[in-house]
Amino acid sequence: ALPISKEVRIPIFVLLIASFVTVVELTMQSYFYDLYLILGIFVPLIVTNCAILGRAEAFASKNTWGKSALDGLMMGIGFSVVLIILGAMRELIGSGTLFEQSSLLLGSLGDTLSITVFEDYQGTLLAILPPGAFIGLGLIVAVKNLIDLKTAEAKKSVQPSQKSTVAVANHL
Repeated sequence: ALPISKEVRIPIFVLLIASFVTVVELTMQSYFYDLYLILGIFVPLIVTNCAILGRAEAFASKNTWGKSALDGLMMGIGFSVVLIILGAMRELIGSGTLFEQSSLLLGSLGDTLSITVFEDYQGTLLAILPPGAFIGLGLIVAVKNLIDLKTAEAKKSVQPSQKSTVAVANHL
């Protein structure tokens, strides 16, 4: 594999990501036009997504293409799961439904998926507006950090007994 110099690495990654996003946007414009109109500028903004670019710089540039492809796939799955959770959370809080407008993506099949979770729910406008996405993402990150903290504490509580055994063995 040819090494990519540090001077052009970021522009190349941006170009690759921009190309992929453009293909996705054109596909949406061709096959899912109503969804394309609703998402508007948000799909092209993915190009500026620093998390993907940062991950590409941190991992893909320093590993083989096979490991990088697997990492990219797993990162894509992870981002998708977070986006699905965030979208479901926002729709549930914002309008009390799930899959309400899935027909925009799935056609007539999407009409059968609509679930009204809360009857006569007035909704919370903030949840479906862009600030609601940031608040929701903050909550998801907070839950993840809490899980990481609890996991680290559980590991620390197991390790002291192992250390004391080693210390006794070294003392003898």
